[in-house]
Amino acid sequence: MIRPRPARWFELLVARDDATLALEALAGTGAIELEARPTAALPAALADLRLPMQQFSELALRYHDYWPGDRLQASAFPEPPAATLERCLSQIRGWAQDAEPVIGKLQRGDVERDELVCWKHALEALAGSRLDLAQMAGAGPVLQARLFVFAPGSAVAYPSGPLVRQFEAGERLHALALGTADDMQRLVQQANALKARVRGLPPWLQRDWRANDVHIATRLAELEHEAAAMAEQLAALADRHGLRRALGDAARLQWVLTNVRALEAGELFCWITGWTSDVAGQRLASAVDRSPARSILHRPPPPAAATAPLLLANPWWARPFEIFSRALGMPSRNEADPSALLAFVVPLMFGYMFADVGQGLLIALAAWFLRKRIPLARLFVAGGLAAAAFGAVFGSVFSLHGFHALWFAALDDPLTILLLPLVGGAALLALGLLLSGVEAHWRGELAHWLATDAGFIAVYLGLLGGFAWTAGFAVAALGAAAFCLGHGWSERRLVAIPGALAELVERTLQIMINTLSFARVGAFALAHAGLSSAIVTLMHASGNAPVQVLVLVAGNAIVVVLEGLVVSIQTTRLVLFEFFTRFLAADGRVFRPLPVPPSTLQERGMKTTYKFTTALVALALVLGIGATALLVTMVPALAAAPSGAAAGGGGDASSFGLMAAAVSTALAALGAGFAVARVGTAAVGALAEKPELFGRLLIFVGLAEGIAIYGLIVSILILNRLA
Repeated sequence: MIRPRPARWFELLVARDDATLALEALAGTGAIELEARPTAALPAALADLRLPMQQFSELALRYHDYWPGDRLQASAFPEPPAATLERCLSQIRGWAQDAEPVIGKLQRGDVERDELVCWKHALEALAGSRLDLAQMAGAGPVLQARLFVFAPGSAVAYPSGPLVRQFEAGERLHALALGTADDMQRLVQQANALKARVRGLPPWLQRDWRANDVHIATRLAELEHEAAAMAEQLAALADRHGLRRALGDAARLQWVLTNVRALEAGELFCWITGWTSDVAGQRLASAVDRSPARSILHRPPPPAAATAPLLLANPWWARPFEIFSRALGMPSRNEADPSALLAFVVPLMFGYMFADVGQGLLIALAAWFLRKRIPLARLFVAGGLAAAAFGAVFGSVFSLHGFHALWFAALDDPLTILLLPLVGGAALLALGLLLSGVEAHWRGELAHWLATDAGFIAVYLGLLGGFAWTAGFAVAALGAAAFCLGHGWSERRLVAIPGALAELVERTLQIMINTLSFARVGAFALAHAGLSSAIVTLMHASGNAPVQVLVLVAGNAIVVVLEGLVVSIQTTRLVLFEFFTRFLAADGRVFRPLPVPPSTLQERGMKTTYKFTTALVALALVLGIGATALLVTMVPALAAAPSGAAAGGGGDASSFGLMAAAVSTALAALGAGFAVARVGTAAVGALAEKPELFGRLLIFVGLAEGIAIYGLIVSILILNRLA
């Protein structure tokens, strides 16, 4: 389960004319990656389509906005690709010839609609002025009038000659100018340099402002009716010329040319070869049987020189957590996939930092409804439930201490809250070191690992145990000796021992720093508890029950949105940097499925949109019911509570201590912001060149923002001391 497995090689013998149908059927499974044999090339039947396909692209550039966007359906019967594309181009050109007059009318209507909307905004801004727009529209030939529409933020310097009335309308800067032809020419040149729009005054402008408004409203309604009628005409022309079928066939051929680099083919047959994630072969066999393509599926051993892409083999409950491994790449054949372990570790860290019963259940419920639309939401189902469990441990529900804590409130013992994540982080890092031993066994290097890195584990655990049990330092010393001597033995050189000692010191310092990084889990748990306490204090300080409920609901909404994002980033940072660096290089070959054709993708997108809308409606109902239940149950208690119930303590606190806590957090946050600005800028530049570096770059950004965490920890310790 923790070791990636290779994809399986497949070969499909198919009639050459049916190749596109077979490729479409295989792509529909989402389980194949094409890879041709080294001697294969693109068949002439497909290579000859490039020039006609360029003609299709030119037609699409001109007419795409007027083509039907739904119910595209490619042909279900085999046909040679060249004949298919020739037929498609003929049908599209026939449609274009008949549709060109209608499209021309639509375009002219769009231009007129845009001008009417512009004048509508301008007239609304000029309403009440004494300008006679009818006379300005009829000016000439000596005088000319123009309306200039500039982009927001444009700096315009008008010449001294023309008369200019400047005003704001529709979030844009407008200028109504009247002057000679030379004056207008200079203004037009300046407007073109600023990428502004220049409009003449239409002849329908009248002196009566209300008449202008009526004309605009009437004409806009007429244009809307005309556009609807012309859209029906275009739909009828599309049906008459079989445009949907032609577009579906052309899009499928374009998809083939984009995704098929080479194909081994003869006069009658061709071989479609590659890798499949369907190891059992049932989905592939079923897709081939349903397809009208004449084909035979075969699954022989892969070619000797081929390198198989790798697949992660996890149970259903661990698959959402594969996103962490994929952020770095793909674990190689001899590397461990920690997704099953992360299915427990990640929710524990998230829940510990976000401990609240009500907020956790709300996150889990929202994530459950969105899990199909947003696969990442599945992580938050487990995270929300863990947050609810830790909320019960610390006695927090929607920021309130509504019941007796199973253990204690987080702010009652902040040092314990900080210490527990350090212990858990040390155990996680030790497990990562053990996974490196498992990987060494897979590579056949277990003896070398036992002679070297096993001693490093003894050093790490011994140093940590030495703080509670002095014999731990002796274990660390023995581990250090084993590490250095093991390097000398494995390299058969005594001079390797000093180098091993230097390596041991460096690695020990690094892993100790990694261990201390887990203190951020406790720091954010305390920050969450402190923010919840502030919400409750503000709620009790308000005057009446409705305001208290509003403060409570708004405060919890802010916590869920902001802290949910921050806690997610911190969890990702700890997993990628502290844990993965112990054993994971992620240099395996990624399995890249053949994308589905456009028509199939379109149908799936329509279904996804429907599901997303349904999820949103369901989520709104859940939130509404939850808010109503909260109001019904909490209003009586809030109304009976004294207004100063949370205002205890702090009056005798030292002003200098409070200033120190504030300065500690403020300066640390300022330093983190400066570091993130520099590192983030460089990361964005690197992502523009290589998007696959996202996971690694996130590590460096996380290192920079970690500065603020330590300032927050110091502030919490100061405040705890003052209390």
